[in-house]
Amino acid sequence: MSETTALLPDAAERAVDTFALTSADRFEDAVADRAHRPRARRLIGLLRRPVVLLATVWLALIVIAALWPGLLAPGDPLLGVPADKLQAPSAAHLFGTDQIGRDLYTRVVHGTQLTLSAAAIAVGGGMLVGALLGVIAGFAGGRIDELIMRGADVLLAIPGLLLSLAIITALGFGTVNVAIAVGAASVASVARIMRSEVLRVRSAPYVEAAQASGNRWLRVLGRHVLPNSLGPVVVLSVLELGGAILAVSSLSFLGYGAQPPLAEWGSLVSGGRDYLRSAWWLTTFPGIAIALTVLSANRLSRALDSDRGVR
Repeated sequence: MSETTALLPDAAERAVDTFALTSADRFEDAVADRAHRPRARRLIGLLRRPVVLLATVWLALIVIAALWPGLLAPGDPLLGVPADKLQAPSAAHLFGTDQIGRDLYTRVVHGTQLTLSAAAIAVGGGMLVGALLGVIAGFAGGRIDELIMRGADVLLAIPGLLLSLAIITALGFGTVNVAIAVGAASVASVARIMRSEVLRVRSAPYVEAAQASGNRWLRVLGRHVLPNSLGPVVVLSVLELGGAILAVSSLSFLGYGAQPPLAEWGSLVSGGRDYLRSAWWLTTFPGIAIALTVLSANRLSRALDSDRGVR
């Protein structure tokens, strides 16, 4: 009887250790099981909304135009026929022609590649740097957190367009430099959101159980904290894509982006502003492309955010 009593504490300790080692995994499996089962149903439900479906279709066309512009507009965007200059939209030229006879539809489609690539570089760079700083600030804490967040506050105090102009002035003109400048302006907001998510997940019971079970901090960060903190950042990236397109087009409109004769949405709007009375289509159709893309990205990000909140 005494031997049995002596074995009870050891058995209890082993039971506690086993629970600590597996509690995080069981919790993650349960969450994953609940999340994956209705995921397809939620996506179908989102696409059943007419506005979300139209936004998704438009963004899909924009991606196709950026990757394979020849599929939608097989012509040469730099080739002009002077005899056909400033023709109104017609069956031969859907968006009309510009001041030197180039087909505007072809230039808008091919201009998608420059605009979207610059926006993608800006969003990708801003998300990568901002998320890294947010993870470091949220996971390390202390003076490192204070230093990173005070730097983010300084960046947030400067208007994004003004900060982008300052960076372009230092780097020089060009599409890549515009993308870097726009991405740098979004680092601070991404860092703050990522930090808040890391702090929220870090205090979750399954993360505390993983730390108590003896896992190293790098394993806890990679297996538990990061996967559960990236949701809001992914939603923000879709929202930032629309803002990046608008910012890139604005800077190109001011003459800091792609230089003639390259086609880019902002430069196309800028090139047609001298012909507003006689050739309204030169600014209208590139402007419509910018507006529809930005609105579609914003609507899709709102739908994804509401779906994430429902989960």
